[in-house]
Amino acid sequence: MNRILNIAVLVPCYNEEQTVQQVVLDFKQALPESTIYVYDNNSKDNTVALARAAGAVVRQEALQGKGNVVRRMFADIDADIYILVDGDATYDAKSAPLLIETMVNNHLDMLNASRVSQSEQAYRSGHQFGNKLLTKMVNLVFGKRLKDMLSGYRVFSRRFVKSFPILSTGFEIETELTVHALELKMPVMELETPYYARPEGSLSKLSTYKDGFKILGMIIKLVKREKPVLFFGCIAGFLLALAIFLFAPIFSTYLATGLVPRFPTAILSVALVILAFLSLCCGLILDTVTLGRKEAKLIAYLQINTL
Repeated sequence: MNRILNIAVLVPCYNEEQTVQQVVLDFKQALPESTIYVYDNNSKDNTVALARAAGAVVRQEALQGKGNVVRRMFADIDADIYILVDGDATYDAKSAPLLIETMVNNHLDMLNASRVSQSEQAYRSGHQFGNKLLTKMVNLVFGKRLKDMLSGYRVFSRRFVKSFPILSTGFEIETELTVHALELKMPVMELETPYYARPEGSLSKLSTYKDGFKILGMIIKLVKREKPVLFFGCIAGFLLALAIFLFAPIFSTYLATGLVPRFPTAILSVALVILAFLSLCCGLILDTVTLGRKEAKLIAYLQINTL
């Protein structure tokens, strides 16, 4: 490389007094040339004081939710390479130099650190199942390029960060980051890194079911937004299938007797066919809008110089 890279380590935190100091010190040791930013999200404990004492640049974000914090980080901080990592001391700071080297050598815009559990306590079975299920759903719709979509440890280029319009507010942010990269067909890769259990006394903020359903809702929203023909086409297909199911016995009766005995069902079947047609039309119209939005995002992305 012809110049020293400006590396920013971004650590969103909420009540992480048990771990934030360790995270900051570990990354300072692994990447002594980097600047470590801890953005506190209304913590009620000593997260801010401990992060500042460890040598981090500490800032505040009042809007609650990880998505809000990441949006603020991406807007505020200028760097060549951004490392986004949770403040719970479960991710391996020693892997950071390899991640950056891989990022630069392969001219990537996003490098995902997939988790390799180092103990049974590190990665709960419910979280593993939910992650695999949701990742497979995204891979099915947007392309199979990642195995651990919900990893909280990623490396980004400046080009990615400064062209990404974040809309999510909470833990759905990882899904939105992934879909943005896949939809614009950015150069992305994934490397396996160790994943550790939280230290004793540190509690996870992620709810398996509550946040799982939020992430599922975000996937559905993103499919509707980015793949409207698929989304509304599925609705149209369901309505059409239901209309055929209801109309089939009526039609067979008509062929046998020449009579239509159930007018309400016949009318309902016709209405369902009309709704199916309208749904498909909505998908086709919104696909044109989506294409325009995608072109605008791609232009914004290409206007920023890569490394």
